[in-house]
Amino acid sequence: MAPNKRTILIVDDEASMREVLEIVLQNDGYTVLTESDVAAATARLEKESVDCVLTDLRMGSDRAAGMELLDWLQENMPELPAVMMTAYGSVETAIDAMKRGARDYIMKPFKNDEIRITVKRAIEQRDLVRENLAFRKEQAQRGNIDGVLGQSEAIQEVREMVRRVAQLPSTVAIHGESGTGKELVARAIHQLSDRRDKPFVAINCGGIPETLLESELFGHKKGAFTGAHEDKEGLFVVANHGTLFLDEVGEMPLSLQVKLLRVLDNSEVMPLGGARTTKVDVRILSATNRDLEAMSKDGGFREDLFYRLNVIPVTVPPLRDRDGDACLLARHFAQAHGEKLGRGPLSVSPEAEAVIADYQWPGNVRELGNVLERAVALCRGETITPDDLPPNIRNAAEQTPIAEEASTLPASGIDLEALIADMETKLIEQALEKSKYSQKKAAQLLGLSSRSLRYRLKKYNLDTT
Repeated sequence: MAPNKRTILIVDDEASMREVLEIVLQNDGYTVLTESDVAAATARLEKESVDCVLTDLRMGSDRAAGMELLDWLQENMPELPAVMMTAYGSVETAIDAMKRGARDYIMKPFKNDEIRITVKRAIEQRDLVRENLAFRKEQAQRGNIDGVLGQSEAIQEVREMVRRVAQLPSTVAIHGESGTGKELVARAIHQLSDRRDKPFVAINCGGIPETLLESELFGHKKGAFTGAHEDKEGLFVVANHGTLFLDEVGEMPLSLQVKLLRVLDNSEVMPLGGARTTKVDVRILSATNRDLEAMSKDGGFREDLFYRLNVIPVTVPPLRDRDGDACLLARHFAQAHGEKLGRGPLSVSPEAEAVIADYQWPGNVRELGNVLERAVALCRGETITPDDLPPNIRNAAEQTPIAEEASTLPASGIDLEALIADMETKLIEQALEKSKYSQKKAAQLLGLSSRSLRYRLKKYNLDTT
């Protein structure tokens, strides 16, 4: 099977050798570039993306030109595989070349099949390194559960949708509140797809500076910006043939949305400071807790990108809408955290489960997992009781919701404006606390525009620090 348009750079001062290698490798489906000296080769590498370098040892009067190129690659592009070719080889020369970073060493004259196998093996080794890096990153990012757990009808519908869309090539947009497990759904889609043996790469688009996010996604060339001391492959390239999960995609700056749309349209990425695109085959999954459709109408998100990402929407329900799942997940977390903390699997008492079932879990599964980790750490026995749960959760059932408190008109009447002001003040304070005093996020929690929230903050003289 022909390679997926990989690019090979041949560096040899003999025109006939360059021509033979070019014909052989082009017949195997490679894109072939050729140069006759080290200076031209390094200049080419600084401008174009290459998957493997074939270099001669001696070029012109320079008996160690190939070694000089290997040294340059080690300093500037250590991940790029290089193969040394020479008609003047020895064991010592081969060892020296391998020490300087060559992936392989081949003696001239060689058979065509020999060079084909050598190049293929060098690229496969590089791909394996990439996949291992992606796997380690995935393992580091893996959460506390390896699947979408639950027995409620709401989560069963999500699992059925995952099974239906996993084998499709379409983009999937995963919607839901923070902490509902959107990344777990994305991982499940990847694991059930025919890309399961390839990388799953996740990135959170929120909270990363624009330049850094662009570099992370698309890569950069050496010198593209201050601090870019060497070439870096972007996550689109790292995830090639696999899945790229864009979490919090609604936070992506508009300027990067244009580049993302271009990748979705033509499957090519251009690194920062680069002059050549790289073809990629990546399935895009995205997630957000924001209303992208409304944002696209207001100009906060590109409408064309919204439709490209939202080909198949999947909505993960909040934990409060998953009847019975909070207790099931609590039992799972009690066992998992117990083993992780060296306590062994712990159980959850019926009384604690009753408290857990009554609580609304505004932070969803993430909040539940954190609460159970705390409970496991503080529990003195082998069973978690209500006393092991935080006071705000234990006391939630005893607290009367603001809306219920105001739903009955007393015989003596009420001061409606004062009551509304009190309700608004309490809700705004709660939203600010939950959002860690981010006015933008607090406004989203309250369903207000930023301008409306600022008006109320000034009206009620509320402190936002």
